[in-house]
Amino acid sequence: MIAVDWGSSSLRGYLLDEHGAILDQRADARGILGCDGNFAAVLADLVDGWPGTILMSGMIGSRNGWIEQPYLPCPATLDDVAAALHPHRDAALPGRALWFVPGVAVAASDAPPDVMRGEETQLFGLDLHAGSAQVCLPGTHSKWATLRAGALTGFATAMTGELFALLRTHSLLGRLMDDGQALDAAAFARGVQRSGEPGGLLHHLFGVRALGLFDRLSPSAAPSYLSGLLVGHEIAALADPAQRVHLVGSAGLTERYAVALAQLGFTSAQAPESLAARGLYRIAKARGMHG
Repeated sequence: MIAVDWGSSSLRGYLLDEHGAILDQRADARGILGCDGNFAAVLADLVDGWPGTILMSGMIGSRNGWIEQPYLPCPATLDDVAAALHPHRDAALPGRALWFVPGVAVAASDAPPDVMRGEETQLFGLDLHAGSAQVCLPGTHSKWATLRAGALTGFATAMTGELFALLRTHSLLGRLMDDGQALDAAAFARGVQRSGEPGGLLHHLFGVRALGLFDRLSPSAAPSYLSGLLVGHEIAALADPAQRVHLVGSAGLTERYAVALAQLGFTSAQAPESLAARGLYRIAKARGMHG
């Protein structure tokens, strides 16, 4: 089978054998926002020469994607997701069976809803022991999820990555920052430490500018300090100190979160980035698909 993880800004495909092992993989920069609506043509390019049924998860099934998939209510199990798979055929991919994985939503009537698309597939790719587990998927919109006995029982989203980008490029804070991307570990740790002090996030954010004005935070260190500040506040708001945090995502980002978690007294474990492929394989198997 072919597993496809299709987000807003990137696209990854995996050719899997009958046991879920990755035989080949490809990446493309054409996420759903870079396709101009030509989803079938982009997918045909990605899977050219690969045999098998195609199973897709992520923003490809969103309102801005190929075919919008309804959200499953939380709690949701692997079998729930498998039962809700939506099939599709397209002339650009003759003879191909295409399947879309639905997203998952927390939609209690007494609280604002929360949603995810793609992360649920990564979560079901995790190898966790029975019982309860806490998982963090850091990124533009970080997800903090709880799994119990294999079921996704709840989650919350933090717009940490997006807020960092907005503050760095469209605020007064950014005017005192260099454009470099390298992490300053000491500045990041200062930001994490500051997040635990009195005053709250809004006050702490202005402190980034004030530190720069008084030459106590260099332009090259300021982005890392801001990152540590935001990540620290995210962890304080959403992490459960009674549980280890399983980190899922790119190595650079999960390592940054692991450092912040350790500084704040939490334990963590990092999972492989290819969890989407494993999750899609398990969903397909639960649905009874064979190639």
